[in-house]
Amino acid sequence: MRIVFMGTPDFAVPVLEAVAEAGHTVVGVVTQPDKPKGRGGAVLMTPVKEKALKLGIPVYQPVKVREPEFVEILRGLGADVFVVAAFGQILPKTVLSLPRLGCVNVHSSLLPRYRGAAPIQWAVIDGEKETGVTTMMMDEGLDTGDMLEQAVIPIEAGETGGSLHDKLSALGAKLIVSTLAKLENGTAVRTPQTDEGTCYAKMLKKSMGDIDWTMDAEAIERLVRGLDPWPGTYTGWNGRTLKIRKTRVVPEEYDGVCGQVVLTDKDRLYVKCGRGTLALTELQPEGRKRMAVDAFLRGYPVETGTVFVRGRGEE
Repeated sequence: MRIVFMGTPDFAVPVLEAVAEAGHTVVGVVTQPDKPKGRGGAVLMTPVKEKALKLGIPVYQPVKVREPEFVEILRGLGADVFVVAAFGQILPKTVLSLPRLGCVNVHSSLLPRYRGAAPIQWAVIDGEKETGVTTMMMDEGLDTGDMLEQAVIPIEAGETGGSLHDKLSALGAKLIVSTLAKLENGTAVRTPQTDEGTCYAKMLKKSMGDIDWTMDAEAIERLVRGLDPWPGTYTGWNGRTLKIRKTRVVPEEYDGVCGQVVLTDKDRLYVKCGRGTLALTELQPEGRKRMAVDAFLRGYPVETGTVFVRGRGEE
């Protein structure tokens, strides 16, 4: 089939590769405009653009895909289907109606459970036991179109947002090949979504990582994993920001106030939470690399009774 692929970040790269390797003709790749990154402000290509250029596929980077001039460019490509994976723009009806077989989205959750921008991370944060990928026909709603296929995987103990991202990206690459084959031979089954049990997976912000120590230890542990590697979690300590990279829940309860260090020695740093205790096992001081707690404590002694607070040492 003739396919237009729309995607931008790392998640979409294996999906693009799989579509191309399955023998389809990718007539164009649409991705977000390049943006400056880092302290030097160097303009970097999107991951999907880099892969498309290596594959020799024409790349288009409209500021707004809905602009009439670009809609005509898409029309001229004569695609049978659009494949969309983490593109970053909402497709209007004028675009959705262009390909004869419609627009298929590779969505990184088991719809209709998580709709929105960050379903991978929220599945970890919320303590889900499993997740997966859904291919769906796109409509004008937010992840509300008819479902085509799903693939399920467990969320392992210790799973992070980053590790789950990579698993689901690979899973989505396999699933889109199956879905496209069924669309091509007319055997694809469309299953309408319901709104029962739906959660909105809102976009991630750095402020979400500011740990509230009145939360349960288990909830904080999941937050740390879900927001790893970005935006990460942190706490205020001696007027500075201390990034919390890895933790584990400790069964013992201790007296003290929330956020208080209740036990510290050469390789243990326990913090009292709203319910339960959290062992901090990997930390990252400002301007330093992440390190195991024993290495941290050798360079940054922490006394029992110290209280971690919200933000940069501010209540």
